[in-house]
Amino acid sequence: MNNQENNQIFKPTSETQVCEMVKWVLANNESIDVFGTHTRRNVGKPMDTTCGLDMSGLKGVQLYEPEELVLSAGAGSSLAEIEKLLKDNNQQFEFEPPNFSHLLGNTSSGTLGGMVACGFAGPRRVKAGSVRDHVLGVRTVSGRGELFKSGGRVVKNVTGYDLPKILTSSWGTLGAMTQITFKVLPKPETENTLILLGLDSTSANRAMTMALGSVVDVSGAALLPDGRTALRLEGIKPSVKSRVETLKKILVEFGDIDVLQKTQSSKLWADVRDVKALSSNGENAIWRICVPPAAGAKYLELIEQQLDVTAVMDWGGGLIWLEIHDQKTACAAQIRSAVAKIGGHATLFRAPEQSRAGSAVFQPQPNALAALTGRVKTVFDPKNILNPGRMYEEVS
Repeated sequence: MNNQENNQIFKPTSETQVCEMVKWVLANNESIDVFGTHTRRNVGKPMDTTCGLDMSGLKGVQLYEPEELVLSAGAGSSLAEIEKLLKDNNQQFEFEPPNFSHLLGNTSSGTLGGMVACGFAGPRRVKAGSVRDHVLGVRTVSGRGELFKSGGRVVKNVTGYDLPKILTSSWGTLGAMTQITFKVLPKPETENTLILLGLDSTSANRAMTMALGSVVDVSGAALLPDGRTALRLEGIKPSVKSRVETLKKILVEFGDIDVLQKTQSSKLWADVRDVKALSSNGENAIWRICVPPAAGAKYLELIEQQLDVTAVMDWGGGLIWLEIHDQKTACAAQIRSAVAKIGGHATLFRAPEQSRAGSAVFQPQPNALAALTGRVKTVFDPKNILNPGRMYEEVS
């Protein structure tokens, strides 16, 4: 259990203070819960830390040059405020960071540091890549209390480690990021979404695979619980109009196709991004499962034979969100058994604390990968003081 409410919370406002606080923790044999706004506090293993390191004081934009497509800001900066700044300049984070407030029961979209530490990308990942592909540089305090940096305004590495990639999705277990530099890109002029109705998961998976493999440059491909298969096209208006007609011809065998215009399309993909189709009932476990895209329907078939679930299939079948109904456990055995048959990994994204404490939240690692992960952890946090046990620990 995280006992942070009863222990000391440090809130630094400078990198020097972060270093001093980490060194104090080392000297006193304490452990730290590293966080920004705690919007994803209930993802990962419950931790029993002795103090907290609130990074939300390290905020503000240090550099933003829209014409150079680069932004650098404190890791504690509000993601919502940064996204507004980008929107005001007709730019965006191309990887479409999700806002999980609906699923996790909070009101904040979090901080830049949390966005990178968790590494979640939205529907546009099929085109734009992952979060780590857009991080140009980081400044971080390690578990040794040492400040280090890598990269900057260009992709560059002189440390021996590709630090932006290593720190992305590390959940605060390797370092406390203080400043992050991103590549940002212009927002598309418009978007349309093709809607195919009434397809089962196998047919929808095949339609999405065909669309993503075509020349029309699809930027979103999802199957929703109501049976709609959605395919997004973005860009300048003449190009989108032409590609819509091309994609209709490619998918003619799947029946009638509706087309959503910009406003409706944008609303639909915001809901897909934030997984609004699943419920806010915190007692129902939610799994985030990544499999080979063409195997998404096969995975769903295996699970639906065993469990009552609601599913959203994103990334053309490569990402599956599952809500488990009417179960007293997270059903980890069934979820991961199916993953083993298909290939991929599963994360227990939401569950009551008892289920999270008793299950491997992140996909268990093969021995060789676990050994490599341990060596990297030792380099950055040899005393295991940063978010200890949040990602990997033995499950009794």
